[in-house]
Amino acid sequence: MTSLTDDLGAYLREQRQSAKLSLRQLAAVAGVSNPYLSQIERGLKKPSGEILQQLAKGLRISAETLYVKAGLLEEQTAQQVETKAALLADPGLTERQKRVLLDVYDAFCLENGRAGDTATPTTTEGAS
Repeated sequence: MTSLTDDLGAYLREQRQSAKLSLRQLAAVAGVSNPYLSQIERGLKKPSGEILQQLAKGLRISAETLYVKAGLLEEQTAQQVETKAALLADPGLTERQKRVLLDVYDAFCLENGRAGDTATPTTTEGAS
């Protein structure tokens, strides 16, 4: 899992530098401590979905991209990413609850044959 955190850290550093923000500036905008952000960029810490969302807002990039880079989401259809991102962004849920909901969602998608398929689910026509 080290490679995921390293990839995430390198990606965050690249995005921060592209946005011409210092480590301290991004930390302040995202509401995280400077040392913690430094540890994330160096691949020493794996941030929660909530922290990733704060960083995405500070960098003005897609939170979903950070979720994929962090290994919280796999590359999937836009609809699946949207659904999972909404679950991960909910501040009223604990990290454990988010993980359980994502697991249930993945199981349903797999059961319905949508695990990476872009087709929409079929509906029963003529039913009232």
